Amino acid sequence: MLFSSIVFLFFFFPVVFAGYYILFFSRLAQNVWLFIFSIFFYAWGEPVYVLLMLASIVVNWGAGILVDRYREKKRWKKAWLIAACIYNLSMLVIFKYAGFLTLNMNAITKTEMFPSIQIALPIGISFYTFQALSYVIDVYRQDTKVEKNPFYVGLYVAFFPQLIAGPIVRYNSVAEQIRTRKSSWKKIAVGSSRFVTGLGKKILLSNSMAVLADQIFNWSELGVENFNVPVVMAWVGIVAYTLQIYFDFSGYSDMAIGLGLIFGFKFEENFNYPYIATSISDFWKRWHISLTSWFREYVYFSLGGNRVENRDTMIRNLFIIWLLTGIWHGAEWTFIFWGLWHFVFQLAERFLEYHNKVRNKALMRVYTMLVVMIGWVLFRAKDLYQANVYLKNMFGISGNSFWNEMTGFLIEEYAVFFILGILFCTPIARRCNELLYEKRMGFLGKGMTLLYPLAMAGLFLVCVAYLVRGGYNPFIYFNF
Repeated sequence: MLFSSIVFLFFFFPVVFAGYYILFFSRLAQNVWLFIFSIFFYAWGEPVYVLLMLASIVVNWGAGILVDRYREKKRWKKAWLIAACIYNLSMLVIFKYAGFLTLNMNAITKTEMFPSIQIALPIGISFYTFQALSYVIDVYRQDTKVEKNPFYVGLYVAFFPQLIAGPIVRYNSVAEQIRTRKSSWKKIAVGSSRFVTGLGKKILLSNSMAVLADQIFNWSELGVENFNVPVVMAWVGIVAYTLQIYFDFSGYSDMAIGLGLIFGFKFEENFNYPYIATSISDFWKRWHISLTSWFREYVYFSLGGNRVENRDTMIRNLFIIWLLTGIWHGAEWTFIFWGLWHFVFQLAERFLEYHNKVRNKALMRVYTMLVVMIGWVLFRAKDLYQANVYLKNMFGISGNSFWNEMTGFLIEEYAVFFILGILFCTPIARRCNELLYEKRMGFLGKGMTLLYPLAMAGLFLVCVAYLVRGGYNPFIYFNF
C-alpha cells in the first residue's frame, strides 16, 4: 500500500487515526491498534511474505532474550548474536540475492550447474531486517535494554510509517516512546504538514520527473543507431532522475516522519539537503542518513574505522563499507559499481586532502553534483550495458548529436518542474519556516502564518487531483 494512494489517504489512514485516538485512555490499546493495522498494511501488498516479517520479529526478539540471558557467558552470548546475524543475512541472501548469485556462478563456470532462481522480492525486507538486527546487536553491546515483551519488538519492527522504506530506527530511540509517548494537537498539526509536504514532493515533483527520466533512459537503451539521444537530452534525463530519486525518497521520509509524529513518535531525520553538499563525504552525511549511520555504527566501527594502524587497513574498511552499500541496494552489478564509484571519490578526497586544498564552495558543489549524477546513471540503468550507452551519450562519444528539437520541447515542457525541483533541493523552505517561527518577517510573516494551513490544504487537494487522474506513481525504494 502506497502512502500516495487513494486507499491509504481516504480509507486506511482515517480508520487508523480515528481508532487510535478513540483509544486515548489506554496506551497499551493504542499500541495494539497500531500493531494490528501495521500488519494489515504490510499484508495488503505482501499477503504471504507478511509471515516472513512476523518470523523476523519473533526470531530477533528471541535472540535478544538469549543474548541478554547469557550476558555473563561470553561464548554463548556471542554465539546467539552470530546465530541472529546468520538468520537475518540468510533471509536477505535467499530472497534478494539468490537469483543474482546463481546467474553469475553459471556465467563464471560456463555451465548450468546451478538452477535458475526467481523469487519475488519481499517489500522492504532490507529495511526491516537491518532494523531488527540492530536491536539484537544493541542488546549484545548493552546499548539498549532487552525487551521481554515480544509485542513491543513487533511494533518497533512493523510500525507502518517506516516499515517499507525507513528511516531505519534504533530501538533505544523509540523504546521509551512506545510506552510513554505523548500526543498533542501541535504534534498532529506539525506531523500532518510534514506528511502533506512529503506527499507534494512525491506526487508533483518526483512523479513528474520520473516520466521524463524513464522516457529518456528508454530511448537511450535503443542505441544511437535506432534513436538519437543528443548530449543535452542525456544530461536533461539524468538531472530529471537526480531530482526524481531525491524527491521520491526524501518525500517518503517526510511522510514517514510526519505520520510518526501524528501518533506521538519522533523519528530522526533521514535527509539534510544532500544536493548542496561540498564533497562526497559531505553528501553521505546528508543522504539516507539512517543507512549511513547503520553501516558506520555496526560495520565500519566494528572493523576499526579510521583508527587503525596503517592506511591499508583503513582502505580495506572503507572498501567493505561501500561494497556492502552497493550490494544492499540491489542484486545487480550496477549497484556494486555505484557503491565502488563513491568509494573511489571518498578515498581520493581523504588522501588528496581535498577539504584543505579546495576552498571555493561553488566549485566544490559542482564537483560533488557531477560525481553524484554520474553515479546515478549506474544506479538507474538496468545493467552495465545500458549504463555504458547512457554515459557515452552524456559525453558525446557514441556518435550522437549535441541537440535536437525534441530536447528543446522537453526542456520547455518540464521547465516549471525543473525550477521548483532545483529550488526545493535547497534549504529555502526551511529558512522561511525558521523566520516565521522566530517572527522575524513582520506583517508579511503574519499573513503567511495565517495562509499556511490553507496552503497545506491546497497542496493536499492538488495531490489528490493528480492521484484521481491516475498518473505515474512508482516508489523507487520499495525495490530495496
